[in-house]
Amino acid sequence: MSEEARPIPTGAAAGGGIDDSEPPGSAAGVGRPDLAIGAFTPNGPWTVDPAAMAWRFPSPGSDGIGALRDEAARLARDLIRPQHLPSVGRVATVGYRLGSALLGWGLRDRGTPSSRSGLSRRLRPAFERLGPTYIKLGQIISSGEGIFPEELVEEFRLLRDRVPPEPFNTVRRTIEEDLGRSLADVFVSFDRVPIASASIAQVHAATLRSGERVVVKVQRRTVASLVRLDIAAMSWIAPKLVGRISIATLTNPPALVDLFAETIVEELDFRLEAQNMLDIAAVFASSGQRSIVVPRPHPELVTQRVLVMEHLHGFAWGNAAGMRAAGIDTAAVLRASLIAFLEGALLYGVFHGDLHGGNLMVQTDGTVALLDFGITGRLDERKRLAFLRLQMGATTNNLTVQVEALRDLGALPSDSDVEAVIRDLGLDRPAVDPTTLTADEMVAELRDVTKALLGYGARMPKELMLFVKDMLFLNGAMATMAPDVDILGEILAVVTYFTERHGEQIAREVGVELLDTPIDLDGYRAAMGFPDETDPITFHDLQERRELIRRRLQDRTDQRSRRSFVRAVYRLIRPERS
Repeated sequence: MSEEARPIPTGAAAGGGIDDSEPPGSAAGVGRPDLAIGAFTPNGPWTVDPAAMAWRFPSPGSDGIGALRDEAARLARDLIRPQHLPSVGRVATVGYRLGSALLGWGLRDRGTPSSRSGLSRRLRPAFERLGPTYIKLGQIISSGEGIFPEELVEEFRLLRDRVPPEPFNTVRRTIEEDLGRSLADVFVSFDRVPIASASIAQVHAATLRSGERVVVKVQRRTVASLVRLDIAAMSWIAPKLVGRISIATLTNPPALVDLFAETIVEELDFRLEAQNMLDIAAVFASSGQRSIVVPRPHPELVTQRVLVMEHLHGFAWGNAAGMRAAGIDTAAVLRASLIAFLEGALLYGVFHGDLHGGNLMVQTDGTVALLDFGITGRLDERKRLAFLRLQMGATTNNLTVQVEALRDLGALPSDSDVEAVIRDLGLDRPAVDPTTLTADEMVAELRDVTKALLGYGARMPKELMLFVKDMLFLNGAMATMAPDVDILGEILAVVTYFTERHGEQIAREVGVELLDTPIDLDGYRAAMGFPDETDPITFHDLQERRELIRRRLQDRTDQRSRRSFVRAVYRLIRPERS
């Protein structure tokens, strides 16, 4: 990173991570003294002392984690260079797998009502066979509800828990090579069957010789070489998609590959992930956020391919019924998660970049355990302030502030005329209830907005993509965690929290006095499609309207697909004219 996010007491936003000069204290609780510098469990298996963690200083005289992060960024830049020619063999393999999936779809599913689901079903096993890079890409797509087609998201969710594990002997060899000791010298027991098996690594439960129960994350042996080949191929083809497909223009394929390369290359070094754990724990501690905890990385047993960490337990994120049966207020859990996420992004410039159900669990005391820190969003000061202005503009329904913030984030060209954008996109017109429109009218509206955005050169910056993806996940979590809660009441609760805890900072940084600024709930109602309602709006209400809109659009698509299919069949069976 060329610029650092706003400094905080623990220095978590900086490239090097936690500030070693600040001595740990016990003011944060009665458990471990490291609670003063991180949001950890009250009584962990060891105490985090950053200065004593040898893995943070891989070579004498180096910049430690900062040097590792710089090296990962350099490697990512090298892999995405436009002149970098991909491996012909790998391109052929990818072409064969994806081409076979597309051919099968074209012959059997294209033009039928099940066209999109059929394509998704064929792409998923193709991604699976192509290995770690494509599995990881599929997993990112699977957590992009609202960004990618529903059928694709649902199908690619299978990539989260159906990745075949590596043989135990291979896992053992990686651990022993990286730790320089035999497995028996480090662990008194090691579960051969992994808890989870993902694209980059798999996770095993184990017990250390010193008695602590731990989780061991072990990288797949061939993943690094495959990632290099695949990123080179992706970066070669991405520029060729610009301007050819409307949605590809908006999502900016080269920026997507840039984001993917940067994140997956960092994921290949578990020392960076361990530092991300410390950094996000420090952000939570600095904001006084104790409703979320981060597992402690081991002081010594962390290498590029092996990460030993504290073993946390809890309810799976989707098990809302089990949480309620245990007396946990699931709506409060969701609210705390949203607040912690927003605090990290808006006030400290650091946030977990890959929120999904597999990366969160809820402990029996109601605290959320956050897992898997391979993808972490880091904002420089300019972008952090733009994010903050964007959220404040949304709270007050100030269109000018919102569009200016999007421009500063890079979603619009820097010379964009903000008022012209608002006018051309019709953002200043009264909101239209989409359920009052026909399917053709809805499609026309979407087409007009897309055309206008393309005319302005709109793009989706990578930081904004991570942020939006996480927000969409948290929004979707309401379906199970808080289906009957008044959404507008929750918005008020979150704004009240930020007013009381961070109002002075927000006023100083963006000039918005929250205490003196009215919250435009009518704007929120209109945006959700309830402009004339005064009763509470629940997630059930919102889902009913979304489902009605989806059915209308789907019926239109199915009708067109059926007509296309009938025409295709007719062309095949009609007699040749003499």
